[in-house]
Amino acid sequence: MKIQSVTVFCGSKPGKNPAYEQQAIQLGNLLAKHQVTLIYGGGNKGIMGAVANGCLKNGGKVIGIIPKLLLEWEAQHEGLTELIVTENMHERKLLLYDKGEAAIVLPGGLGTMDELFEMLVWNNLSIHDKKVIIYNFEGYYDALIALLNKMETEDFMYERAQYQFEVCNTLEELIQVLS
Repeated sequence: MKIQSVTVFCGSKPGKNPAYEQQAIQLGNLLAKHQVTLIYGGGNKGIMGAVANGCLKNGGKVIGIIPKLLLEWEAQHEGLTELIVTENMHERKLLLYDKGEAAIVLPGGLGTMDELFEMLVWNNLSIHDKKVIIYNFEGYYDALIALLNKMETEDFMYERAQYQFEVCNTLEELIQVLS
Protein backbone atom coordinates (compact mmCIF):
# COMPACT_ATOMS: atom_id res chain seq x y z
CA MET A 1 0.00 0.00 0.00
CA LYS A 2 1.34 3.41 -0.95
CA ILE A 3 1.35 5.95 1.84
CA GLN A 4 -0.92 8.86 0.96
CA SER A 5 -0.26 11.22 3.88
CA VAL A 6 2.82 11.82 5.97
CA THR A 7 3.40 13.95 9.05
CA VAL A 8 6.70 15.81 9.05
CA PHE A 9 8.25 16.89 12.35
CA CYS A 10 11.02 19.48 12.08
CA GLY A 11 12.40 22.76 13.33
CA SER A 12 10.57 26.06 13.19
CA LYS A 13 14.07 27.55 12.93
CA PRO A 14 16.35 27.04 9.90
CA GLY A 15 19.42 25.88 11.83
CA LYS A 16 22.97 26.93 10.98
CA ASN A 17 23.39 24.77 7.87
CA PRO A 18 21.48 26.20 4.86
CA ALA A 19 21.36 22.66 3.44
CA TYR A 20 18.71 21.72 6.05
CA GLU A 21 16.21 24.09 4.45
CA GLN A 22 17.22 22.96 0.96
CA GLN A 23 16.61 19.32 1.90
CA ALA A 24 13.22 20.27 3.38
CA ILE A 25 12.25 22.04 0.15
CA GLN A 26 13.33 19.00 -1.87
CA LEU A 27 11.33 16.70 0.41
CA GLY A 28 8.27 18.91 -0.10
CA ASN A 29 8.84 18.73 -3.87
CA LEU A 30 9.05 14.93 -3.74
CA LEU A 31 5.92 14.59 -1.61
CA ALA A 32 3.98 16.70 -4.13
CA LYS A 33 5.43 14.73 -7.06
CA HIS A 34 4.34 11.43 -5.44
CA GLN A 35 0.93 12.88 -4.46
CA VAL A 36 1.55 12.40 -0.74
CA THR A 37 -0.31 14.89 1.46
CA LEU A 38 1.98 16.76 3.85
CA ILE A 39 0.75 17.10 7.43
CA TYR A 40 2.90 19.42 9.55
CA GLY A 41 2.95 22.02 12.33
CA GLY A 42 1.45 24.88 10.31
CA GLY A 43 4.32 27.38 10.57
CA ASN A 44 5.91 29.46 7.83
CA LYS A 45 9.38 29.74 9.37
CA GLY A 46 12.50 27.59 9.30
CA ILE A 47 12.55 24.04 8.06
CA MET A 48 8.82 23.81 8.79
CA GLY A 49 8.01 26.57 6.31
CA ALA A 50 10.52 25.23 3.77
CA VAL A 51 8.95 21.77 3.53
CA ALA A 52 5.46 23.27 3.18
CA ASN A 53 6.57 25.76 0.54
CA GLY A 54 8.39 23.05 -1.43
CA CYS A 55 5.24 20.95 -1.48
CA LEU A 56 2.89 23.83 -2.32
CA LYS A 57 5.14 25.15 -5.10
CA ASN A 58 4.73 21.82 -6.88
CA GLY A 59 0.96 21.56 -6.49
CA GLY A 60 0.97 19.38 -3.38
CA LYS A 61 -1.67 19.24 -0.67
CA VAL A 62 -0.53 20.65 2.68
CA ILE A 63 -2.42 20.52 5.98
CA GLY A 64 -1.02 22.61 8.83
CA ILE A 65 -1.99 22.07 12.46
CA ILE A 66 -1.10 24.82 14.90
CA PRO A 67 -2.22 25.65 18.45
CA LYS A 68 -3.61 29.11 19.23
CA LEU A 69 -0.62 29.97 21.41
CA LEU A 70 1.81 29.56 18.49
CA LEU A 71 -0.16 31.47 15.86
CA GLU A 72 2.07 34.55 16.05
CA TRP A 73 5.26 32.91 17.27
CA GLU A 74 5.52 30.38 14.45
CA ALA A 75 3.88 32.74 11.95
CA GLN A 76 1.21 30.43 10.63
CA HIS A 77 1.36 29.74 6.92
CA GLU A 78 -1.32 31.66 5.04
CA GLY A 79 -1.20 29.67 1.78
CA LEU A 80 -1.96 26.13 2.92
CA THR A 81 -4.56 23.75 1.54
CA GLU A 82 -5.96 23.65 5.08
CA LEU A 83 -4.94 25.19 8.41
CA ILE A 84 -6.36 23.65 11.59
CA VAL A 85 -6.07 25.75 14.77
CA THR A 86 -6.19 23.73 18.00
CA GLU A 87 -6.81 24.81 21.58
CA ASN A 88 -3.48 23.44 22.86
CA MET A 89 -0.30 21.49 22.08
CA HIS A 90 -1.77 18.14 23.14
CA GLU A 91 -4.65 18.47 20.69
CA ARG A 92 -2.19 19.53 17.99
CA LYS A 93 0.05 16.50 18.52
CA LEU A 94 -2.88 14.10 18.54
CA LEU A 95 -4.09 15.45 15.18
CA LEU A 96 -0.57 15.38 13.73
CA TYR A 97 -0.25 11.71 14.72
CA ASP A 98 -3.75 10.76 13.59
CA LYS A 99 -3.74 12.44 10.17
CA GLY A 100 -0.43 11.06 8.91
CA GLU A 101 -0.05 7.43 7.87
CA ALA A 102 3.68 7.72 8.61
CA ALA A 103 6.03 10.26 10.19
CA ILE A 104 9.27 11.77 8.94
CA VAL A 105 11.62 13.49 11.37
CA LEU A 106 13.86 16.20 9.89
CA PRO A 107 16.40 18.25 11.86
CA GLY A 108 14.84 20.15 14.73
CA GLY A 109 15.03 20.94 18.41
CA LEU A 110 13.16 20.05 21.58
CA GLY A 111 9.69 20.09 20.01
CA THR A 112 10.85 17.73 17.28
CA MET A 113 12.35 15.38 19.89
CA ASP A 114 9.13 15.49 21.92
CA GLU A 115 7.10 14.49 18.85
CA LEU A 116 9.55 11.78 17.81
CA PHE A 117 9.66 10.13 21.22
CA GLU A 118 5.91 10.28 21.68
CA MET A 119 5.46 8.54 18.30
CA LEU A 120 7.98 5.85 19.30
CA VAL A 121 6.31 5.30 22.68
CA TRP A 122 2.88 5.07 21.05
CA ASN A 123 4.24 2.48 18.62
CA ASN A 124 5.73 0.54 21.53
CA LEU A 125 2.43 0.61 23.43
CA SER A 126 0.48 -0.36 20.28
CA ILE A 127 -1.53 2.86 20.40
CA HIS A 128 -0.68 3.02 16.72
CA ASP A 129 1.64 1.21 14.34
CA LYS A 130 3.00 3.85 12.00
CA LYS A 131 6.32 4.06 10.21
CA VAL A 132 8.63 6.57 11.86
CA ILE A 133 11.45 7.64 9.58
CA ILE A 134 14.41 9.57 10.93
CA TYR A 135 16.05 11.53 8.12
CA ASN A 136 19.67 11.53 9.25
CA PHE A 137 20.84 14.18 6.79
CA GLU A 138 24.60 14.75 7.10
CA GLY A 139 24.60 12.74 10.34
CA TYR A 140 22.33 15.16 12.22
CA TYR A 141 20.85 12.30 14.27
CA ASP A 142 23.98 10.15 14.71
CA ALA A 143 24.20 10.86 18.46
CA LEU A 144 20.49 10.17 18.98
CA ILE A 145 20.69 6.88 17.08
CA ALA A 146 23.73 5.91 19.17
CA LEU A 147 21.79 6.72 22.37
CA LEU A 148 18.81 4.61 21.26
CA ASN A 149 21.16 1.73 20.48
CA LYS A 150 22.78 2.16 23.93
CA MET A 151 19.35 2.03 25.58
CA GLU A 152 18.75 -1.26 23.79
CA THR A 153 22.18 -2.67 24.65
CA GLU A 154 21.62 -1.81 28.32
CA ASP A 155 18.20 -3.54 28.20
CA PHE A 156 16.01 -0.48 28.75
CA MET A 157 13.95 -1.06 25.60
CA TYR A 158 10.95 -3.37 25.51
CA GLU A 159 11.39 -3.91 21.80
CA ARG A 160 14.44 -3.69 19.64
CA ALA A 161 15.00 -0.01 18.83
CA GLN A 162 15.52 -0.59 15.12
CA TYR A 163 12.00 -2.00 14.82
CA GLN A 164 10.55 1.24 16.16
CA PHE A 165 11.96 3.48 13.45
CA GLU A 166 13.87 3.49 10.20
CA VAL A 167 16.83 5.70 9.46
CA CYS A 168 17.32 7.17 5.99
CA ASN A 169 20.39 9.12 4.94
CA THR A 170 19.12 10.33 1.55
CA LEU A 171 15.81 11.58 0.19
CA GLU A 172 15.85 8.73 -2.32
CA GLU A 173 15.95 6.17 0.53
CA LEU A 174 13.20 8.04 2.33
CA ILE A 175 10.86 7.97 -0.68
CA GLN A 176 11.56 4.24 -1.13
CA VAL A 177 10.57 3.56 2.49
CA LEU A 178 7.27 5.44 1.92
CA SER A 179 6.42 3.40 -1.19
